[in-house]
Amino acid sequence: MDRSIEKKMSDRAVEIGKAGDPAGLSELIDFLKMPSQLVRRLSASAIGKLAGLVDAKAAVSALHFLLNDPHPQVRQYAIKALSVYGASSACAVNDLQDIVDNHSEKDYNRRDSGLAVKTICEAVRISEEKAEHKCIRCSVNVSAGEYAKSMRSFQRIYCAKCFDEIFLKRRNFDTEVENNKTIKAENGTLVQSDGERIIANFLHENGIIFRYDERIRIINGFAIRPDFYLPEIDVYIEYWGMDTLDYKIGMLKKQKLYQQEGKKLISLYFQDKPNIPKILCEKLARYIKI
Repeated sequence: MDRSIEKKMSDRAVEIGKAGDPAGLSELIDFLKMPSQLVRRLSASAIGKLAGLVDAKAAVSALHFLLNDPHPQVRQYAIKALSVYGASSACAVNDLQDIVDNHSEKDYNRRDSGLAVKTICEAVRISEEKAEHKCIRCSVNVSAGEYAKSMRSFQRIYCAKCFDEIFLKRRNFDTEVENNKTIKAENGTLVQSDGERIIANFLHENGIIFRYDERIRIINGFAIRPDFYLPEIDVYIEYWGMDTLDYKIGMLKKQKLYQQEGKKLISLYFQDKPNIPKILCEKLARYIKI
């Protein structure tokens, strides 16, 4: 696919998702048929962001089809988006369970499918049995849609009002972080430090797919932002670039979360900066051939 067309479609998919524009659903569904896995992946993500704003049946039907996509990351984004649609995604539960049981599937897709099945089934139960779930912040009863949306985003239960307030706080924090990304890596990714630039360049040069500072990942109910996530081998990389007391306390808490959840974490420290490529190569050798 022509790079300029791919970029135009990718940017458009991101734009629709960020704007929450329901009129863009048909355009996104068309994008899902494109040969570029990047376009399909970003379009699936954008459809997930339109949950509650668009015709759920049409959105779920398009996402359900992507569970058979040849690219694992496209399947991953479809899985996550399906979970946001809650009870409307009940038709996809069997196929999601097949992914969970498929040992040849990527570990991260099996994990996310398991979470999606639980979320969807619980949303169905709430809808059919009128089960009560209360917002953990204000204690009001939540609907099936509110349950699915808050569990997908935070793995905690919030009503619509509290969800919006929590989401706004998170968005403000995200904006502050984004403003600190001023250093450009070789692949165009903007990072926050020279150490992170070296890591990004190493991964890019060795053809290792990575996501930098992904907006939010949930570990046992805690929201974290890993510096780097390598989806194909389910490995996290953190660059601990400061030496202050408060920073070290936060670092130890974050490392403990990774350990408690059995996550594969590679830690690099500010004193490693002159030798990051060598150290990273040695640590990654446990998971991938470089």
